[in-house]
Amino acid sequence: MTALLRAVRRQRGLTLEQLAAQTGLTKSYLSKVERRQSTPSIAVALKVARALDVDVGRLFSDDEAQEKIAVDRAAAPGADRYQVLASGLLGKFMSPFVIRPTGGPSSDPHPEHPGQEFVFVHAGRVELEYGDQTLTLGTGDSAYFDASISHKLRAISAGPAEVVVVAQTDPKG
Repeated sequence: MTALLRAVRRQRGLTLEQLAAQTGLTKSYLSKVERRQSTPSIAVALKVARALDVDVGRLFSDDEAQEKIAVDRAAAPGADRYQVLASGLLGKFMSPFVIRPTGGPSSDPHPEHPGQEFVFVHAGRVELEYGDQTLTLGTGDSAYFDASISHKLRAISAGPAEVVVVAQTDPKG
């Protein structure tokens, strides 16, 4: 997330403590996110965006332009673990990301969020832990699920894995 997170939080008149209370996250974790010392998971980003009443993509965007179309170019090799797509568009009903999962266990303390999620494996093989199930997905495989159930992705292929994730936040939530 960019410095925009801090700007939006301040614009809303919230302290880190107040945002922490609204999201269930710690003040120190949110501070690290604001200072780019920690990269939040999709679930955490959605939770923060909901608390700030802002499109999640805007929290990752340095571009203030409000366009009708968003074009995202391919990321360079070694890009961040999470790449937000269509970040310049406001009022989206979906939040698309590209995730490059690692082979290690996810450190996300909040792997669930309201709404639904769609994952498509663009490259490699991944394990999707969904509730008490573990599913293996290869290149071209996809899964669509209720995101309020705990879920985590981890790479299991020899080479890098890349997954397109589209999260839809429950508009009632």
